[in-house]
Amino acid sequence: MSHIPGRFVELHVLQSVPYANLNRDDTNSVKLVEYGGVSRTRVSSQSWKRAARLRLQQRIGQRSLRTRRLPELIERHLVEERQWPLAAAARAGRHVMAGSGVGVTAPKKEPERNPWTSAAMVYVPDTAVAELADIAEEFRSAIEAAKDTKDIKAKDALVPGDRVDAVLRSRNGIVNLFGRMLAQVDNAKVDGAVQVAHAFTTHRTDVEIDYFSAVDDVTHGWEDTTGSAHMGHAEHSAGTFYRYIVLDLDDLLHNIGGDLTAARELAEAFLDAALLSLPQAKKNSTAPHTIPDLAHITVRGDRPVSYAGAFETPVRPDAKSGGHLGPSIAELTRYASAVERLLGKGDQRYCGYAAVGAEELNALGKRVDSFGTLVREAVTAALGTVSRDIAA
Repeated sequence: MSHIPGRFVELHVLQSVPYANLNRDDTNSVKLVEYGGVSRTRVSSQSWKRAARLRLQQRIGQRSLRTRRLPELIERHLVEERQWPLAAAARAGRHVMAGSGVGVTAPKKEPERNPWTSAAMVYVPDTAVAELADIAEEFRSAIEAAKDTKDIKAKDALVPGDRVDAVLRSRNGIVNLFGRMLAQVDNAKVDGAVQVAHAFTTHRTDVEIDYFSAVDDVTHGWEDTTGSAHMGHAEHSAGTFYRYIVLDLDDLLHNIGGDLTAARELAEAFLDAALLSLPQAKKNSTAPHTIPDLAHITVRGDRPVSYAGAFETPVRPDAKSGGHLGPSIAELTRYASAVERLLGKGDQRYCGYAAVGAEELNALGKRVDSFGTLVREAVTAALGTVSRDIAA
């Protein structure tokens, strides 16, 4: 495979988030991590990665589905788009997935009311639903004539499994970026080109308990009794987060067959999504819709370098302003300068930043006016002018 100038596009972000709970655990509590001897607010990589994927899907007009409900999706498509009878459409969804390497699972309770699911979660382009429905159409007569059973084994499926598996192997830009694990289908695995670290605050944070009550409007109007209709509490925190994302362009080019034009479009769209996405938990009660205060991109050829170590010692509030953002920017800049001194610039193909503040941060490279310019310049530096004919 021909070499591109820079393999790893690294995105370093500092972003202040006000009172919020972007990512809750199983008890609805703020996710935390202890780092440098203090507790920090944390947002899991899975949470921010999903937010980025949803924004990316809107931008490039491609969607992917991570689901165990393909039998239902096929059923609904056949009923709503192709006017199949409901019973036959439900049977088709079951037989399509039963023949695949994934298999199908009958509901344990009330099978006449609860839907069947695939035996494992699949991750496919949303166009797979129509493609699987096309296969079902070819076997409509056999499906309509079949009887419903409590279980369907692969050998009893009325739809050829190899054709279903071929659809389950299909990809689009989303799958090629984020990867896929599907061990049940041969050659369906896709190594992701995206690496996302758990975001954490650069400083110690305290979790705040928000007590709330809901007023009964009728009681309030009549004034015939006291008390609220509902009482509860929720956890929130606030802080300046360090976020770190890596895009491996070698892996992306391998996944898309070496098409440089497609790689450029996907890389720019993904970096935009990574920058401007935000997890949506409790958005209606907190509206924490900030943008990054600082975005710094480096392009390297050898290996990625996280700057998380800049914040192992928790940042203290600025002595004058009291905020954490200014000291966080200073620490990131100091650490980036130290990394450059240790590693040298030989492996670095691009270094630049865009920020809300006006101060010049020379250790972070060239300053540009917008996130869009930063992304385009970094991707251009990484891909260079190599011919599109890159062998996979």
